[in-house]
Amino acid sequence: MAETSSTVSTSVRDLPNAWLVAGLAWLVPGSGHLLLGMTRKAGILCGVLLLMMIIGLAFGGRLFPFQMSEPLVFLAAIAEWAQLGPRLVAEMAGWGRGQVVAVTYEYGNTFLIVAGLLNVLVALDAFDRARGRRQA
Repeated sequence: MAETSSTVSTSVRDLPNAWLVAGLAWLVPGSGHLLLGMTRKAGILCGVLLLMMIIGLAFGGRLFPFQMSEPLVFLAAIAEWAQLGPRLVAEMAGWGRGQVVAVTYEYGNTFLIVAGLLNVLVALDAFDRARGRRQA
């Protein structure tokens, strides 16, 4: 039993800082898992989350601003900002103005919001793995 405790504590010490992992995972989807050496999982997560954002923008979805006067718009903005890097790139490129008359407008919004919320789960998973609370 003593051997198990020492091997677990040794492997936890070898892991990178959990807050750094979580911050990178928030900045770029999948980068937290990449830092932990899970390259295949990182590639899949990054590809899927970026593809969801691209589909949302292609469907005419809107990148919502922070508007406290409209609570649902404010919550949508928080969800979209959960993918910091891709959201900043899309905003600087002028994408995501939202085409309200497009048939796919609501689908686009849904893709953008869900991609951000899924990235929160991915970042939390990377954080837990970096703290040694979850393995493989």
